[in-house]
Amino acid sequence: MSTDRRTLLADTAITVLADTGIRGLTHRAVDRAADLPPGTTSAYFRTRQALLTALVRRLVVLDQAELEEMSARLPVRDAGELAAGIAALVRVRLTGDGRRRSLARYACAVESARYPELREILVPRENRARQAVCDFLAAHGVAEPQERTLTLLTCVDGLVFDRLLNGGDVRDEEIAGLVAAALR
Repeated sequence: MSTDRRTLLADTAITVLADTGIRGLTHRAVDRAADLPPGTTSAYFRTRQALLTALVRRLVVLDQAELEEMSARLPVRDAGELAAGIAALVRVRLTGDGRRRSLARYACAVESARYPELREILVPRENRARQAVCDFLAAHGVAEPQERTLTLLTCVDGLVFDRLLNGGDVRDEEIAGLVAAALR
């Protein structure tokens, strides 16, 4: 069984989930979207749960890579740079493939309420971007920087979720306000 085929199917499943919702995620739908013969997806992922698990694992890999790349490119020397870095991530999460991944991620988060194995995969991971935020807050004298980092990033996540549902962009002033609140 080819790892590349599994990756292709997981990537296609992300797109299918984002475009059609959780009910639209079927083996047949993934086969059609990947332009593969019927039965291909079920040959690699026998059950719907196996397909969903592969999709979630792939989402985490893609998200982690995105966060690592962004943290390597963006310095965090002051509150303005931190806000700019977060704003750049938000723009990525609201457009193109990032938007699809965001839609799929939130659908999977809801599913994880019923499937603890998905929740374990989706749990926030340590990465360079998260650590940079935590280090920045600690360097600026914030008490409990780990908890404050979690709160800040959860608020940003909430803004992304809101804009996915209701449209519009997240304004730079909104992000700057969240960063300022984290520093208080």
